[in-house]
Amino acid sequence: MKAKNTQIQGAQILAAAFFLLLVTPIAHAEFLTPEHVSKIAEVSEPRVSPEGDWIAYTVTRDDVDADEVRSQVWMVPAAGGDAVAMTAAGESSSQPRWSPDGKYLAFLSSRDDAPTQVWLLARHGGEATQLTDTAQSVNSFEWAPDSSRMLLVLQDASEAELAAKEQGEDYEEEAPPPHVIDRLQFKQDWVGYLDRRRTHIYVLDMESKELVQVTNGDYDDSEPVWSPDGTQIAFTSNRTEEPDNNFNTDIWVVPAEAGHQPSRVTSSETADAGPSWSADGRLIAHTTAGEGSVAWYSTAHIAVTPAEGGETRLLAESLDRNAFTPKFGPDGRHVYFLLEDSGEQALARVRASGGRVERLVEGQDVVFDYDFGPKGQVAALVSRPHLPSEVFLLDGRELSQRSFTNAELFASLTLGEVLNVHYQSADGTEIEGFVYLPAGYEEGKTYPAVLDIHGGPQSQYDWSFQYEGQLYAANGYVVIHPNPRGSTGYGQEFCEAIWQDWGGPDFHDVMAGVDQAIEAGWADPEALAVVGWSYGGILTNHVITKTDRFEAAITGASDAFYVSSYGHDMYQRWWEYELGFPWEDEARQVYERMSPFNDVENVTTPTMVVGGAIDWNVPIQNSEQLYQALKRLGVDTLLVVYPDEYHTISRPSYKRDLYTRYIDWLDTRLK
Repeated sequence: MKAKNTQIQGAQILAAAFFLLLVTPIAHAEFLTPEHVSKIAEVSEPRVSPEGDWIAYTVTRDDVDADEVRSQVWMVPAAGGDAVAMTAAGESSSQPRWSPDGKYLAFLSSRDDAPTQVWLLARHGGEATQLTDTAQSVNSFEWAPDSSRMLLVLQDASEAELAAKEQGEDYEEEAPPPHVIDRLQFKQDWVGYLDRRRTHIYVLDMESKELVQVTNGDYDDSEPVWSPDGTQIAFTSNRTEEPDNNFNTDIWVVPAEAGHQPSRVTSSETADAGPSWSADGRLIAHTTAGEGSVAWYSTAHIAVTPAEGGETRLLAESLDRNAFTPKFGPDGRHVYFLLEDSGEQALARVRASGGRVERLVEGQDVVFDYDFGPKGQVAALVSRPHLPSEVFLLDGRELSQRSFTNAELFASLTLGEVLNVHYQSADGTEIEGFVYLPAGYEEGKTYPAVLDIHGGPQSQYDWSFQYEGQLYAANGYVVIHPNPRGSTGYGQEFCEAIWQDWGGPDFHDVMAGVDQAIEAGWADPEALAVVGWSYGGILTNHVITKTDRFEAAITGASDAFYVSSYGHDMYQRWWEYELGFPWEDEARQVYERMSPFNDVENVTTPTMVVGGAIDWNVPIQNSEQLYQALKRLGVDTLLVVYPDEYHTISRPSYKRDLYTRYIDWLDTRLK
C-alpha cells in the first residue's frame, strides 16, 4: 500500500459515520455493461391533454445503426394503459404541446435535414402536417390560451440559412465565411463562436399564418409564457447596457403584437427567471437570486411580483435551498416548484401569499419535470435509484407510474444496492453522499472502490438512477458519490464555501467519503480510483496532485491551468467575477494558487485524460496540457479526444467507447 500523504491524515478523523440501507436489488441474470448506455431510453417533457385523459411525452434513444440520437413523441392514458407512439422512430420529434381546445398535438421535428419546425397532429387522426416554415430552426413554441395563435422562439437567421431558404434545401456554402466577432461573450458550447444574431419572440396567427416579431434588439429573450387572457407575453431577458458582462436577467412583459417595447417587471440586480402567470393575470411567479448574489453560487428562491412591476416578495424566505420551475397551480392559490434539498429533489408548493412549504413528492422519488391536468392531477417525471425517469401521475396523494419505457430491459438487470451516507469532514462539517455496493455484494468482503465526483460544482448527487455509478457497481466496484462543499442542496454557505478555493474544503470532503467507505468495511484501501467529469474532473486533478492514495484516475473535460482558460472557454464572466482579471497581480495570484497544474510534479497516479474536441464549456486545451505534463513526467497516462463532440459525449458509438475505456482503465490498474 502506498504511504498516505500528510494532507490526507486530517481528513481521516471521522467523528461520526452512519448509513441507511434503503434500496434492495432484485436478483436477475444480467449485469450492466457499456453497451447498455445505448439501450436505456430517456423519457422527458410530460404534458397532460386538455381533458386530462392522455399524457404526451418524449422518448430519446440511441439509433445504433445510424450512430445518432433520435427522439419520438409518445402518449399514454392518464388512467393507465398501453403507451402509443405518435411519431415515427426514424425522425427526431420532441416538445409535445396540446392545443388548449383539444384539437391538435403539436411538436418540434427536423425532417430531411431541414431546419426544425413545428408540426401538427390532428386529434381526429391523420398524418402530421408541417405548420411553420422558417429559414432558421424553431427553438421552442407555446400555444395561446384560445389556440388561435402560437408564440415561437427563433434566433435571427444567418445569411446561409436565408440563402438556403431562397435557393432550396440543396444549397450548400462552398466555404463558410470567417467569424467576425465584436461581443464580449464570444463563445458557447454546442454553438461555437457567437455573433450578434440574437434570440427573439414571434407570434404566429394559426389562420392567416402571419408571423410577427414581438421582441427585438441586441438581447436574447427566453422562457416566454402567455398571459391568461392571451394579450401579453412574459419572458426572461438580460437587457442591461452590456448583457455579456453580468448575470442580471429580469422578467419582462410585452403585448403579444408587433411595435411595443417590453416593460420590466423585476428590478433586482441579480438573476430573475422562470416566469409563470397567476390565473387572474395580476402576479408573476418566478425564481430570484435575491440580494447578495454570488452568481453561480447563489441560492434560487421562489418569488412573486406584480405583473405591472413593483415589489418582489419571497414566498419561502427562510428556505435556504434551490427552488426552480415555478408554476401557479390550477387552484390559483399555490405556486408549485421543484425543490433541491439534501440529496433529494421534491415537487413542492407554497401558498401565493407565502407560508409553509408542502412537499408533495419527495424522498427517493426524484422529480425532474411536471405538468398540471385539468382535474388537479399532476403528471411528473420521476426517477428512482433503480429507475431512469418515467412518467408518473400524482392524483391527490397517490403517485402511480404511467410509462414503462425501460421496464423490459431493467427486469433483466442486476443492479447494485444504494446507500445514503453521512459523515464528518476534517473540520467537522457534515457531508452527505451515496454509496453503491457491487452487484452481488457479499457482506464482510472489501472491494475496489471508485470515488466518482459530480460536476458543476453547483449540483448534487441524489436518489435518481445514475448509469455511471451502476456501471462501476456492475463491474465489481464500490462507488462513492459524495456531495462536497460547493454542492447545491445544502444551503448558500455550504455552496459558497469553495469560493476562490477550488480543491480546498471540497478535497477534504471527498477524501473523508473515501475514508468512511473504508471504515464501513466496503472499500479496499489498497485499490482506490478517482474519476470525474467537468468540475468533477477539475477536483480529480486536485486530488491526484495532493495525494498518492489512488491507483487510477480518470479526468474528463477538466481544467487544470486556469489562467489559460480565460478568454478561451465560455466562462469569462465567471472567471472575472470570482477570480478577477488575470493580468492584475492580486487576481493572478488567485489563479495560480488554485490551479492544480502548478502541482503536477506531485502526480504519481496513472491518469486517463478525456474530452470532446470542440468543447467550449471546458475546452480540450487544458486536458492536452495536463496530458503533456504527465507524459513528460513519466506518469502512466493516456489522452482520449472524441472528434466533433462538445462538453457532453453524445454520439452513441463514442459513448460506448468512453465507458468501455473507463472500465478497462480501472480493471487494469485496480484488479
